[in-house]
Amino acid sequence: MSALLKLENVTAAYGRAEALFGVSLEIGAGETLALLGRNGMGKSTTIRVICRLLRESGGRVRFAGRDLAPLPPHRAARLGIGLVPEGRRVFATLTVRENLIAAARPGPWDQARVEALFPRLAERRDQRAATLSGGEQQMLAIGRALMTNPRLLILDEATEGLAPVVRAEIWAALSALRGESEMALLVVDKSLRELGRIASRAVILEKGRSVWSGPIGEITPALAHRHLGL
Repeated sequence: MSALLKLENVTAAYGRAEALFGVSLEIGAGETLALLGRNGMGKSTTIRVICRLLRESGGRVRFAGRDLAPLPPHRAARLGIGLVPEGRRVFATLTVRENLIAAARPGPWDQARVEALFPRLAERRDQRAATLSGGEQQMLAIGRALMTNPRLLILDEATEGLAPVVRAEIWAALSALRGESEMALLVVDKSLRELGRIASRAVILEKGRSVWSGPIGEITPALAHRHLGL
């Protein structure tokens, strides 16, 4: 399988504070990869580098065979990188429908398909995003990212802090995406059980370095305790 996204020994810093010291990972088209690690180990920073929100100081980032180094965030997005950021960040003053169409690009994902994936969004189509529950806002954030018709969808803690019933709905949606789409998924989450149902492989980060990579089913209890605190 040729890599859709490939990071090779990537380093990055916030000013003088080094954050990544050698992150390597790759994702093939249609594949789901789990990015794991304790809090503060570099997962969100890695995502920022992929999305060009932070420049790497070393190593290389390639997407669809193209070097991302010279690209600003909006051009990386146009190549097919979609992001569901931690904390949702919907357009609060816009309606659900306006949030969706604001991000729309041509492709198979349109408003009707997003509403079929998340029926609650159809019910609240004309409601301002600020009035939605946290779970509904997260569904909207995922739907908005899908409306860009990405080749790679990145989800940063998409179920964090949500009620169990809403978490279940979102995991079911991600499972459906994996089963029906050629889109690749890069998922950051703390639930190994749920990730194990959708991801084929995992990469574990520790102190800004890739310390383990392999089939997610090969993460033993001892490995999870050592690197994830589980």
